[in-house]
Amino acid sequence: MLYKSLAKPLLFKMDPEQAHHLIIGGLSGVGKVRPVPSGLRVMYGVRETPDLAVDMFGCHFPTPVGLAAGLDKNGQAVTGFSSIGFGFMEVGTVTPLAQSGNEQPRLFRLPPDEALVNRMGFNNLGAEAMAGELARLQERRIPVAVNIGKNKTTPNEEAHLDYEKCIQALYNYADLFVVNISSPNTPDLRNLQHGNELKELLAAVMSEMNRQQTQHGGASKSVLVKIAPDVNDQELEYMVSTIAASGVSGIIATNTTISREGLSHQHAKETGGLSGKPLRERSTEIIRQVYRQTEGKLPIIGSGGIFTSEDAYEKIKAGASLVEIYTALIYEGPEVNRRIHAGLRELLRKDGYHHISEAVGAEHR
Repeated sequence: MLYKSLAKPLLFKMDPEQAHHLIIGGLSGVGKVRPVPSGLRVMYGVRETPDLAVDMFGCHFPTPVGLAAGLDKNGQAVTGFSSIGFGFMEVGTVTPLAQSGNEQPRLFRLPPDEALVNRMGFNNLGAEAMAGELARLQERRIPVAVNIGKNKTTPNEEAHLDYEKCIQALYNYADLFVVNISSPNTPDLRNLQHGNELKELLAAVMSEMNRQQTQHGGASKSVLVKIAPDVNDQELEYMVSTIAASGVSGIIATNTTISREGLSHQHAKETGGLSGKPLRERSTEIIRQVYRQTEGKLPIIGSGGIFTSEDAYEKIKAGASLVEIYTALIYEGPEVNRRIHAGLRELLRKDGYHHISEAVGAEHR
């Protein structure tokens, strides 16, 4: 209630991107003052329980709800976000070289729809800067997935080089990697989801991951691919087949959508990717199709329109082993994590499940 009654009214009077920077700056700052993260955990943290903890992708996830990419673009606020109930988080999208992104304004709220439109354009400080941020972390309480992309000026024929450079710079600091080929805000990026381009890109990524493991030793690190919701059934089937054959560890479904179906808010006409409640049904349908096609053998992280425990559970039963939120945090505040986790425990008990893994793909059985 503290967020909705005090912080949200102030933040929503600000330009959305300014509010974004304020949140990241605040969480980055408090993460460096030792007593503060403990205080945040008391206020907003989610206690790990055996029924919701997940071991997957070579990592231990204390809770199944993570933070999607796009909020902490440079890995500056990991300690802060890990103190408010997230079980894992994506940082990025990061590119090899720093870039400023698209022209402002580039982030828009649609309050009646509880949605956001962004056309940020992978604005970030670059892979080396993120490596420095992650190297300085004094403790890491949750897995950190580094979401990697290509620079805007890099042609698709050379895109694999950008992904390889990100892996080289960040291999020692990422718990797992996410290959972003589905943002609508970098020209031609989504073309990498189709045809031989996808096959060749993932082959290059996996080859670089193998080189890094040989060089640094230790267990292999997982790679996931984040896919778009704006594909037809034939395109999705090809993408999933190619991804499954590439040797990656999983899929994140989905990124933002370019669809504006059913929306009338003035900001709905803005170019960019839409996130929030209007994406929920489509992202769940993509999860459902991926799970069905792979017979549940390729783990899925579900993302898109999750605001409640019922939303999260819907995606889990459709086939997601973990879920992510982003827009719900903006509209509901950090209290949302406790509500979702408490609700998930109740839904599991109601259905007679002792562990969240038992509910994964339940609607297909």
